[in-house]
Parts: sequence; structure tokens; C-alpha cells
Amino acid sequence: MAETVANHVLARLRDWGVEQVFAYPGDGINGLVAAFGESDNQPRFVQSRHEEMSAFEAVGYAKFSGQVGVCMATSGPGAIHLLNGLYDAKLDHVPVVAIVGQTARSAMGGSYQQEVDLQSLFKDVASEYLVEVNVPEQLPNALDRAIRTAQVRRAPTALIIPADLQEEEYSPPEHVFKQVPSSPPADLRSLAVPPEEEIARAAEVLNAGSKVAILVGQGARNAAEEVRQVAELTGAGVAKALLGKDVLPDDLPYVTGSIGLLGTRPSYELMRDCDTLLIVGSSFPYTQFLPDFGQARAVQIDLDPGLIGMRYPTEVNLLGDARGTLAALLPRLTRKDDRSWRETIEKNVARWWDTVENQAMLEAKPVNPMRIVWELSQRIPENAIVTSDSGSAANWYARDLRIRGEIRGSLSGTLATMGPGVPYAIGAKFAHPDRPAVALVGDGAMQMNGMAELLTISRYYHLWSDPRCVICVFHNNDLNQVTWELRAMGGEPKFEESQVLPEVSYADFAAGIGLDAVTVDHPDQLGPAWERALNADRPAVLDVRCDPEVPPIPPHATWEQMKATAQSVLKGDPNAWHLMVQGAKTKAQELRRGR
Repeated sequence: MAETVANHVLARLRDWGVEQVFAYPGDGINGLVAAFGESDNQPRFVQSRHEEMSAFEAVGYAKFSGQVGVCMATSGPGAIHLLNGLYDAKLDHVPVVAIVGQTARSAMGGSYQQEVDLQSLFKDVASEYLVEVNVPEQLPNALDRAIRTAQVRRAPTALIIPADLQEEEYSPPEHVFKQVPSSPPADLRSLAVPPEEEIARAAEVLNAGSKVAILVGQGARNAAEEVRQVAELTGAGVAKALLGKDVLPDDLPYVTGSIGLLGTRPSYELMRDCDTLLIVGSSFPYTQFLPDFGQARAVQIDLDPGLIGMRYPTEVNLLGDARGTLAALLPRLTRKDDRSWRETIEKNVARWWDTVENQAMLEAKPVNPMRIVWELSQRIPENAIVTSDSGSAANWYARDLRIRGEIRGSLSGTLATMGPGVPYAIGAKFAHPDRPAVALVGDGAMQMNGMAELLTISRYYHLWSDPRCVICVFHNNDLNQVTWELRAMGGEPKFEESQVLPEVSYADFAAGIGLDAVTVDHPDQLGPAWERALNADRPAVLDVRCDPEVPPIPPHATWEQMKATAQSVLKGDPNAWHLMVQGAKTKAQELRRGR
């Protein structure tokens, strides 16, 4: 039997080591679907409940494996559904390849059913590489280039294959004009290092400073040990951008935690008081949380020339891989004997974690959401993978989860889209089937798409050597982040018609499809519930009824934000008295810490 184009696509994916494709079927990819059957489902076709979830699962897989994630969808509506997940990949710099169908070539331009101009549709999101394959000879080069580009540029790419072409006999490119060959799959990693003179300039800046701060992002993940050594030599504290939360563990006494609106007070103090700043692998965009302009001399290390020198007036910009660049920098650094700056940082960090515990233990109605994550931190395995959805759950993930050991974590850092928490966890489990996964998800995201993806978990968990996958739902019947944004940014009261969610039992739904399930409506139940879920023989859902009026107060809340919140109360915010009490109690713990 002759090899078809679809057969060749799957064979080439196997050559690249792709073990699963996150997908949803449709007649625009019938040839590819048939090829999965003919190849004994190698790579595995992982069926989500929606194409957007396929894209998110590919992003989660790529984030936690370091490999390219592959998603697939039919033409027209299926391809459209991929967009949100692909934009998540684009903005967070994640390597994902989308393979999509298209109407038959003979019908193109005829306003045919499900015909969409996919070149225009994907032009922005897959701007690094986008191609429509119209003859067999374009393969394998088109597919290889899509994968290589995704790998090296850390970006989504897209391959469009018309439905009729998928079923044609494959013929390789020939040694003739206007045909392009390809090369076998290969590891494309490199350790680019800046010139010696630039390394020397950076060392001079860091050696001259007496109060050094380091900000790390996800680009520093391969250089964790080198970051530690630089911090030790310079006496620096290390703050973490949200996507870099898992770069260093939080049990290091000089790690100040997250930075920004979802950040910690020690990170705010670190940036407020430093005289020197080293940014490693981060494009953290909120300059108001960095030192005042002119306050600090700054050095930045990044692989991407388009992202360097644009967030803070950096004196030295080192274009290179974080690990290789820091390794070259380390021999030029002089250890600082005066450790008073480091001692101040460590005292601030220790006091902060006391504050976090005190805030988590505050009484709420019925459960304080901060305590959900605090109790998890006491019990989470050191090899766990944690995902968070967007919304108020991201606040508690950013501030309250203590990273230790080999814990990995991520969320939609830049797009901040709703809905990736559960599919990220699914992607993580396919990346590391031997590690437990935990997803922290608001009830808004669960109702949007998370409940449906529990069916995907139920279907596939038997493939995972460690079946533990815990979905923790912050059940407060409120689109909580937007509610607080209305109050703190606009001075407007909660508008219940837009903010209140319909009641449903997530635990009952999970139990109904064969998952373990626990309902929690009292804080004393949290510890045992986490222990049960983290020791279960199957995936579990924790349905925790928590208080929507516990405020996600930034550690540096401005007068304008506090005034706007007060205005929302005066305008008749529902539950006004309760939210004022919870806000006062929460902020009081921080003020008490300051004294």
C-alpha cells in the first residue's frame, strides 16, 4: 500500500519523537485521522472536548516537557477554535505546532462549506512560520521547518494541509529546480554567549553595587544553579516574575517570591531599595514595580534581541543563553563581604511568610481561599507540577504557594486567558506521567471549560504511571478577579448580573464520571482533603467553598486603589460590610508584620 501524505506526516512526527497529538477530529482532517488508525495510534491521538483545549494541552505539554507540543484540528471552525491556545503559546514563548485541515483544493475560492482563509487567520499568531502545503513534495520540509522554528524561536507555528492532499500518494522532493529537500530531525539547542568585553562590563556594574537585586523569569530555568551562585557572591535577593516562579525554591531565605500586582511585599521592598538590578530571562512588563528610573544600574540577559533593554533603562545588555552567560560572568564577580543587605532581605522574607500564614488562618465565610493554597504547600510532593488558571486563583498561586524541591508550576502568564488550568494539567501529565499534578482553578473557569475536560482526565488517566491529578476548585460563585477589578480600579460596586455564577456541585460531577471527589465547606476539612486527594489512586476534584470577599490586596496597594474600593462600597456594593471587614483583617496582618 502506497504511503499517503497523511501517513508521511505521522511518520515524520514519530521521527521527531512526538508521542502524542492533542486534537479533535473533523472531516477537514479525515485523511490524518485515518492515518492514526493505520499507524496503530502512534503518535497517540489525544481527544479533548474542544479544539481550544487541544491547543492548551499542547501548551501545557510544551511548558513542562521542554519539547514541542503538537495540536491538530479540522478546517474552518476547528482551526478557529485553536486560536486562543496558540496566542497563549505566542505570548508566553512556548513551542507549539498546529496542524490544520483545509477544504479540498478544487473547492478553494468557491465559498465552500467551512472554507476560511486560514492564511489570514493564522498570519499573526503563527507569524514565525505559516505554510499551506499544496503538493506532496513540500513535505517533509514544511513540517520539519515548522518544528525547528517552533523549537528555536519558542513560538507557535502552523501547517495547513488541504483535505484532498492528505489522501494523495506521498512523493519526496527531488534533486531539481523549485523543490526543497529537508534534513533529519536533530537537537537544536545552543549555548550562545555574549562577547567577553560585554561580560566584563556587566561584571563591573554588579561588583560596584552594594544592594543588588536579581529578577528571574522563565528564561532562567536552565540556569538555576548559576543564579544561586551569582546571588551568593553579590549578596543579592532574587525576585521571580510569574512565569519564573518555579526557577528557584521558596525555601531559599533570599528568594523574595513573585513580583508585581500578584507579588509579595519582600519583592516590592527589594526593588524599592536596591541600587543594582540584574534581569535574567524575563520580560516582566510592569516598570512601576521595578526600581525608579535612575535609581539602579542594570544588566539584562536574554536570548531574544527583541525583548532586551525595553523594560528598564539597562546599562549592559547581554544577548545570550542564561546558563552560558552567567557561567561566563561568575569568574569575574567579587564576593561582597558586607552582608547587611542580604540580612535585611532575609529578615523581610521570613516576616513575609509569617504574614502569609497569619492571613491564611483568618476566619472567612466559609473558607479563606489563601488557606487552600497554604494547606497545599504543607503537603505537596516535591516532584509535583502545579498549574493555575487566571483570575483570583492566580493571586493565591503567586503569593501563597511555596515552591520547593523539584516542583514545577505555570499559568497563562501574558495572555492571562481563562481556561488553561485543567488542560495545562492534562498536558503536564502526558509530559510527566510519573509525577502528580495539581490545578488551582476558579469556578468561572471550571464552568467555562474545566468540567468538560474532567472527562478527558477520566478517559486517559489509566495511561499515567502515577494517576494523581488533583483539580482544586475555588468555589465562590463569583467571577472574583473582575469583581475586585471593578472595585479597586473603577470604584464600581459588584454588578451581580455579570459576576454571580450559577450553583453547581463540581464534586458531584466528578464522582459521576468515576473520579475521586471531596467537598470542603469548613477550614478544618482542608488538610485531610488535600491528603486524601494527594494519596488517591485516581484523579480527584476538591470542591472548596470559599469566601469571595477575601481581597487580593497588592502588598503596595496605592491610595487610588484603596479610594476606589471605598467608593464602590459607598455606591452600594453587595456584601459591603463583609468585604470591608475581610479587607481590614487581611491588611492588618501585613501592617502587624511591619511593626
